[in-house]
Amino acid sequence: MSDPSQLSRRERQIMNVLHAEGSATVAAVQAQLPDPPTDMAVRRLMHILEEKGHVKRLRKEGREVIYAPAQSKARAGMNALKQVLDTFFGGAVDEALAAHLTRKDAALTDEQAQRIQKLIDEAKREGR
Repeated sequence: MSDPSQLSRRERQIMNVLHAEGSATVAAVQAQLPDPPTDMAVRRLMHILEEKGHVKRLRKEGREVIYAPAQSKARAGMNALKQVLDTFFGGAVDEALAAHLTRKDAALTDEQAQRIQKLIDEAKREGR
């Protein structure tokens, strides 16, 4: 699979629709795109995404092909997060968290702080 950060704006929009819906036809994707391109353009973009390994064909229903993301939204999110951590923070989670928490608009609830602490404690116990 190619790097998700290298997707065009339109390819990202299509992937967002597919992740939100789970699976969809070209017409269903087109209907949810802002300023939608022609159905032929969406069909071509779906083919490109399939060639890149981001989209897979699930099945045919009549003349329509049902497409789905090649990986789950959670896995795609984890891959994107790793890319951001590696690119901007040298892979250092503590630096990324510090950058987030030092923003003026960052708000951390007591529940979030407790959850973060619990995850840190679990990771220490498991040697991660």
